[in-house]
Amino acid sequence: MNARRIDEAGALIFGGTAGIGLASATALLRAGLPRLVIVGRNAGRGAAATAMLSESHPGAEIGFLACDATQPDQVQAAVESAAGAMGRIDILVSCAGGDPMPRLLHTIPLDAVMPTIGMIAGGVILPARAVLAHMTAQGGGAIICLASDAAKVATPGETAIGAAMAAIVMFCRGMANEAKRNGIRVNCLTPSVVGDTPLYAKLKADPFAGKLFGKAETLASLGVVEAADIAAMVAFLASPAAARVTGQTISITGGISAV
Repeated sequence: MNARRIDEAGALIFGGTAGIGLASATALLRAGLPRLVIVGRNAGRGAAATAMLSESHPGAEIGFLACDATQPDQVQAAVESAAGAMGRIDILVSCAGGDPMPRLLHTIPLDAVMPTIGMIAGGVILPARAVLAHMTAQGGGAIICLASDAAKVATPGETAIGAAMAAIVMFCRGMANEAKRNGIRVNCLTPSVVGDTPLYAKLKADPFAGKLFGKAETLASLGVVEAADIAAMVAFLASPAAARVTGQTISITGGISAV
């Protein structure tokens, strides 16, 4: 099946009220997207993001749903509501993995290890699984998940984060393999430092994380990545230009890593 044109599609973005999710919403709307639902935990931030997007793209239908992406019942309800509002979900951007802070493994209590991994991975994986039935019934769709290069490069302080990101990467590969026969494409983006996001500000303010990511920035010979750089790849992967691209994990790091 050919990928649906962006100017005919409906998109659902979990984590769409700020950072990479909001930048992805903007990129898709600039590409002509007519219908969009953004999802986030904070209703106030959701209302502000919706107003901003609606003002800059008055011809598009834009809605917001409050949801905790780590809670299966809330995710399912949000997907059903979005599908009802838009008629179909052609594009899913899943980037509600929270704002995990690097911590050396020995400082993470034993009973917090698995909840930490589950929270990070669940916020991205659950929305992807939840749209599967809708995309299967309609004969196709594009799913773009966000992880990070911690899935590929072992870094002190990111052992639990890396495990969660690796889970997202392998989930996307497996889902792509299973869902391709139904015209569904699944890809994963793995940035490192993204310099204009709320998480970046938190990382830089933290003594341990600030030192870790400050060192990483010195390796970004092509420039520190911004949310718009990630969003441009999201728009490409959602478009017919990427109709035969699936199961890929794409690093966007400005040269911090080459994996």
